[in-house]
Amino acid sequence: MKSLSFDTTNVICGALLAATGAFFAYQSFNLDIGTALRMGPGYFPLVLSGILMLLGLIILVQAVRIQGEPIEPFAWRGMLFILPAPVFFGLTVRGLGFAPAIFLTAFIACFASSRMNVLFALVLSLLLAVFSVAVFSYALGLPFERFGPWVRF
Repeated sequence: MKSLSFDTTNVICGALLAATGAFFAYQSFNLDIGTALRMGPGYFPLVLSGILMLLGLIILVQAVRIQGEPIEPFAWRGMLFILPAPVFFGLTVRGLGFAPAIFLTAFIACFASSRMNVLFALVLSLLLAVFSVAVFSYALGLPFERFGPWVRF
C-alpha cells in the first residue's frame, strides 16, 4: 500500500487561499446579496470569494497528487525591508512630498536583496523617483506636492 504524500508548499498555499475566500464569503453575507439581475453590494465579493475558495481547493487537490520540493527557509530580510517600505511612504508622503518619499521608499526596499550595495541602491532609487515624478506629475498632471513642508528649498 502506497503512503499518502503531498506537496507541503501547495497545501499551505491552497489552505490559505481557501481560508481567505471563506472569510470574505462570510463577511459578504453581512451585505445585501441581491440577485444576478439586481446585484447588491455583497454579490461581487461573494462571487470573488467563491472563485478564491475554488482555486484554493484545486491547489489542495493538486498538492496531494504531485510530490513537491520542501519548503525553503523563510525570507526574513525581504519581510523586514519590503513590508515597511509602503508604510513609510504612506506616513511621509505629505510631509516630505512625493519625490523624497518615493526615493526613500525605494531605497529602503532595495535592501531586501542581500546582493544590493549602497551605491546601486542610491542610483536605482534616484532613477525611480525621477521617473515617477516625470510620469505622475508632468505626464499625467496629478496635483500633488513634489516636495513637502518638511523639505522646502
